[in-house]
Amino acid sequence: MNRLKPDIYIKDEVAAALKKAFDVEPDIVIERPRQEAFGDFATTVALGLAKVLKMAPRKIAEALVENIVDADQLIEKMSIDGPGYINFTLSNHYWQSVLRGIIEAGPAFGEDTIGQNEKRQIEFVSANPTGPLNVVSARAAAVGDVLVSLLQKIGFAAEREFYINDAGRQVRLLGASVSARYMALFDRNEAMPEDGYQGDYIIELAQEIKDAHGDQFVALSHEQRVEQLKGIALATMIGKQKKAMQDYHVNYERWFHESELRDQNMHMEALERLHKKDLVYEKDGATWFNSSAFGDEKDRVLITSDGEPTYFLVDISYHENKFDRGFKWLLDLWGPDHHGYIPRMSAAMQALGHPEGSFQVKIIQQVNMLRAGEVVKMSKRAGNIIEMAEVVNEVGVDAARFFFIMRRLDSPLDFDIDLAKKQTDENPVYYVQYAHARLYNILEFARTQNIALDHSQDIAMLTAKEEIALIKKLGEYPDVLQKAALLLEPHRITTYLMELASTFHSFYQNNRVVSDDKALSQARLILVDGTRVVIKNALDLLKISAPERM
Repeated sequence: MNRLKPDIYIKDEVAAALKKAFDVEPDIVIERPRQEAFGDFATTVALGLAKVLKMAPRKIAEALVENIVDADQLIEKMSIDGPGYINFTLSNHYWQSVLRGIIEAGPAFGEDTIGQNEKRQIEFVSANPTGPLNVVSARAAAVGDVLVSLLQKIGFAAEREFYINDAGRQVRLLGASVSARYMALFDRNEAMPEDGYQGDYIIELAQEIKDAHGDQFVALSHEQRVEQLKGIALATMIGKQKKAMQDYHVNYERWFHESELRDQNMHMEALERLHKKDLVYEKDGATWFNSSAFGDEKDRVLITSDGEPTYFLVDISYHENKFDRGFKWLLDLWGPDHHGYIPRMSAAMQALGHPEGSFQVKIIQQVNMLRAGEVVKMSKRAGNIIEMAEVVNEVGVDAARFFFIMRRLDSPLDFDIDLAKKQTDENPVYYVQYAHARLYNILEFARTQNIALDHSQDIAMLTAKEEIALIKKLGEYPDVLQKAALLLEPHRITTYLMELASTFHSFYQNNRVVSDDKALSQARLILVDGTRVVIKNALDLLKISAPERM
């Protein structure tokens, strides 16, 4: 049996006992009790069978317990509580074997193959390249990056993608805004376009262009100059976005350009596919998609009355292209102002024949930056946003990523800048990293006492309450990782790390690791090293450093 999956072992034992006692094969759920006093695992299967077997659930539970063989002798105690809850307490010997498994697996501990190499893709951030990335982008980047890593850890062929909106009205506005600021540097008056970009970063862009190219664009016509500056500004802003992501430890497998899609007429191909399914019609000179037939509140325009493809049609073709590339499941992380866009995109994907659930969207909720308990004002340089770079530069990549992942992604996040900078136990990322450094210090101190870590030594002495509690917490990691991946809840990893650090500190405060008892010291050093392995694995998954000294 897989010693790292005791719930599977217990489930198999319960299934065999039910088959033997009652010749039934029901669905069996094995879960961890909420209170430690009820053991390590529990099942309510006896309650669910009461009507089927026409017996009191407690009688069913008693018969079930009598027929459990426990061939591997891992169950120390079984108890029946209430009307028929069955609780299982595993033996110390079992938990010691879990520690052995952690040491043997090392960096691979927690990994699984349940994804069976299925291709999945998560698209996140995808901010318009017309301004600096903001704090919601920083949150989306951390969440999306970790979600892909989680899926990869359990066997999915998952990829990250950034969609670059490098076509359309907003890009023309960028060129015109930069042109106005560029001309001002040569004392030429050119009106800023209506709805143009006003942040100081536009002035900086214009200055960079002047420094690199001088006045070579001044004599051009307005249209020519806007077109030239648009290309330069666009390339510069995309370059800045790519560098910001790289500095933030996010490396996308692909940056997909909207212009590429338009140049290859992919949007018109998507329109033709919908035509062939008889899902589009003409009305008021425009072409409409019958999205209301697939759960949307109303039908949507695909081609406007003046012949222009809508952003919706382009988005449909982009997502269809993802499926064409072999991805079986797509997840988009969108900002808090995109709720209303979800039903129409879901309708389009269903209309094109993709199974319900194969396209999903998660909304990344608003971020409030706090300093001294007060909401931080918007950036003067960027205009009406708080820049991602400002926050990351002030608190550091490690704290930024940990804090942005720490809350459920569907909940607004209050990011306490002062707390993120503290080097005390109050700061959760510092608390976890300090635990990792302390583990290294213990191993190093043992070497100075001529007690070198030896994984081959006996660990049967690890029976103290805090020792077993720590091993149990270590053993939870594969389950936490899998649930975080499948439920799309990366905050489970940060929560687990804080709980593990706390459990380790409790063990350390109550048990001297390096002592005159060399056999016990060796056993505890192995436990220390197992704890180091798990914390390091989880921090590596989050792309947060695991310091050896602090």
